[in-house]
Amino acid sequence: MNPNTRSLHQLGQRIWLDNITREMVGNGTLARYIAELSVTGLTSNPTIFEHAIGAGAQYDATIRELTEEGVPTEEIFFALALQDLTAAADLFRPIHDASAGVDGWVSLEVSPLLANDAPGTVQSAARLHARAQRPNLFIKIPGTRAGLVAIEESIFKGIPVNVTLLFSAEQYLEAAQAYLRGIERRLAAGLDPRIESVASLFVSRWDAAIREEVSSQYHNRLGLAVSMRAYRKYRELLDSERWRKLAAAGARPQRLLWASTGTKDPAAPDTLYIEALAAPQTINTMPEKTLLAFADHGKLDGPLPADGGYAEVLLEEFRREGVDIEALAATLQQQGAKSFVASWSALLSKIRIKGAPAAQEPKA
Repeated sequence: MNPNTRSLHQLGQRIWLDNITREMVGNGTLARYIAELSVTGLTSNPTIFEHAIGAGAQYDATIRELTEEGVPTEEIFFALALQDLTAAADLFRPIHDASAGVDGWVSLEVSPLLANDAPGTVQSAARLHARAQRPNLFIKIPGTRAGLVAIEESIFKGIPVNVTLLFSAEQYLEAAQAYLRGIERRLAAGLDPRIESVASLFVSRWDAAIREEVSSQYHNRLGLAVSMRAYRKYRELLDSERWRKLAAAGARPQRLLWASTGTKDPAAPDTLYIEALAAPQTINTMPEKTLLAFADHGKLDGPLPADGGYAEVLLEEFRREGVDIEALAATLQQQGAKSFVASWSALLSKIRIKGAPAAQEPKA
């Protein structure tokens, strides 16, 4: 067991892998990460699958077969994704069972085209979860206006949800409130309140967005400040009377998850967001490169302060630098949604190309 990744696990933070390919599931790489690097879950998104499906030929035969059967392109994608994710879910199943359902999760995102369609999102979430037939599969729903409605309704219907595209403490709290309302409705209806959920806060995109707008002394610090503030709000919610009442009834906390934790600035340490955001009762979903870097040379100085440390002071410094943090949070969420739509379009285009008759003809 790697001592660096083990140290995070012992601190109370769980490591998830922010990547999946058919190759890593099939050749033992994912199993090795589970056994040696304390990886207890996995996340995916349209961009990850765009790269995986476009990178090689492992998916081609299935794409051609389903295309010939007349299966719509979007349904071909979900068939491919579910093949990979159910296989990964089976690898994580012993962890899921041993932790009584707390760990051992994989995540599948609804179509990004549904970001502003609450009824469509609820329907898609239920359908995808039922198709997977795995208890340890999260459905990812964005924390947009319509997404919040869908999150509450999906939780009420018993669908485990990974809330994605959160960028600020305020956006996190809105997602948390949607989760709590769903659980409260289940209790009122006499249903089991133990529906798992995580709330994914994106970190590094903050620093990439303002790199050209602030002096170098502020580079790679805004994402940390925003995250520290969100962590304080998270811990305050867990200490609230409202949550304690739900916990006493058997509900599980919606854990805060750090997403987008690969360093985008080549001048910054490649383990920056891992070391700085080590915190109990959280999850860090790491790109594969970042996971391996932390396993190789990561160091921990201690856990993130429950009170958010110097977050408010640093955020005020950024405001004096001219950064409108609230407006930027909204912009980043909108850009993130658009980015996933672009990846979705590119992904479906690659599937169409691979399924076209010309792609099946042998080269002369």
